Amino acid sequence: MSQHHHFPPFAVAVAVAAVLVLLSPPSAADPNDELCLSSLQQSLSLRNWTKSFFTDPCDGFISKLQGVTCNNGRVYKLSLPGLSLSGSIPPELSNCTNLQSLDLSSNALSGAIPTELSKLLNLAVLNLSANALSGAIPRELASCAYLNVIDLHGNQLSGPIPDELGLLVRLSTFDVSYNRLSGPIPVLLANRSIAAGGGAVAAGTTARFNASSFAGNKDLYGYPLPPMRGHGLSVLAIVGIGLGSGLLSLVLSFSAVCIWLRSTDRTAATPGEEGKISHLMPAY
Repeated sequence: MSQHHHFPPFAVAVAVAAVLVLLSPPSAADPNDELCLSSLQQSLSLRNWTKSFFTDPCDGFISKLQGVTCNNGRVYKLSLPGLSLSGSIPPELSNCTNLQSLDLSSNALSGAIPTELSKLLNLAVLNLSANALSGAIPRELASCAYLNVIDLHGNQLSGPIPDELGLLVRLSTFDVSYNRLSGPIPVLLANRSIAAGGGAVAAGTTARFNASSFAGNKDLYGYPLPPMRGHGLSVLAIVGIGLGSGLLSLVLSFSAVCIWLRSTDRTAATPGEEGKISHLMPAY
């Protein structure tokens, strides 16, 4: 008498799913990642990157390119700090559309921060600190709603801090110190606060971004930076110089009039028809 084995439906479903996973082909490389990485290699002269890996940079969660981390076949993280890299950040970097962390800090990068980085909608960490980047901070970065970290300290960035960056509600680290920024600190960044225990943002709690986040920018002002005392003294000095100059001009003019009057009196005292009136005046 033959016996029939009955397997639970759940076990059958798990077995079928496992077979399908094993038989399914690996996810194809995204052509945008290839364009992103090849542009980065050309712009920054990455000597340790092999071009043959650009067409298929990710093998699941593994990449053979230095500083590249993958997630399910897509470039997830680029971490290339302290490699003495030079050149500019290519706009094509925006083609790594799954990128969540970009760290190019402590290199010798120059030029502007591309506005195209705003297309990295999944970006959570942006660290471009300790380079020689110049130009303005792109206000378009406010489109990256998941940004938790913006570290741009130690560059040559100029112009104002965009007010739009204050709308990034997830922003927990913000450092633009030691640049050439000017103008007022945006109110939404200056008043950003967080509960001491790391909880939700609440009124009257510890400031999230203190003065160290904005220090080293000579023409940047506003809370949380201390008052610009030197700026006030210079205004007083200018006013003092103006008043002093006006007073000196008045004294010189008065002296000139007195000298002219004395000269006129002496002329009138000489004999002749022109000096007759002088005989009616008392001698001084």
